[in-house]
Amino acid sequence: MSLFAVDGLSKFFGGVRAVDGVSFEVEEGEVFTIVGPNGAGKSTIFNLISRFYDVSAGRIFMDGKDITDIRPDEVIGHGIARTFQNIELFEHSTVLQNLLVGRHSRRGTNFLQNLLFLPSVRAEERAHRHEVEAIIDFLDLQAYRDKMIAGLPYGVRKIVEIGRALACGPRLLLLDEPASGLSVEETQDVAYWIEDMQKDMGLTVLMVEHDMSLVNQVSTRVLALADGKPIALGTPAEVQADRNVIEAYLGIEEEAA
Repeated sequence: MSLFAVDGLSKFFGGVRAVDGVSFEVEEGEVFTIVGPNGAGKSTIFNLISRFYDVSAGRIFMDGKDITDIRPDEVIGHGIARTFQNIELFEHSTVLQNLLVGRHSRRGTNFLQNLLFLPSVRAEERAHRHEVEAIIDFLDLQAYRDKMIAGLPYGVRKIVEIGRALACGPRLLLLDEPASGLSVEETQDVAYWIEDMQKDMGLTVLMVEHDMSLVNQVSTRVLALADGKPIALGTPAEVQADRNVIEAYLGIEEEAA
């Protein structure tokens, strides 16, 4: 059984079919990437999985459980965390504080225990801090630990958002264009981190990305979309050589032999 799957997933905005009958499965431990031209429906799929949008048709499954109709705040409880195409951080908080926000879903103490700041609360706070410090070390964010997000370069902010998602302790990590706006060197760092997440942390990654160098380096399999519909599925090399993908990206048809 696959870790994650969508079956016939669709989202309609009036007469616009942003996602139209998309089905795929993500096996545990792989890096599964969704590619396609702008407007192909890639980020809409992420918003459906995150429950920001209601599904028009189809079902979503995590670890064999139907999560199509759960609330947005319940998604992390099923082991799914995400980043955003447009950075969503608390700008007037530090890097450390933003990462600690990611641990909120892992709190095991109740309101009264927190109010009295019991030993169990203090022990839990130390454990959360330990987890966050490990992520700071993993992503080489030591120099920025106590700096405000508002004063940080764009590339660092992108990495902090990945760190916050990791702090949630997910099994499935959704990365929405992690290389967008990054330099070649920063993109290479992201590639190394994704590989380490997969191999050392045992994470499964579902990624939307335009940078094909990153896609080729880290992806196990690739799904190509066009106009909300799947047009190819396979290894990065297989998908890039697919006639339908070439036509969707270049807007031309190969001449008949």
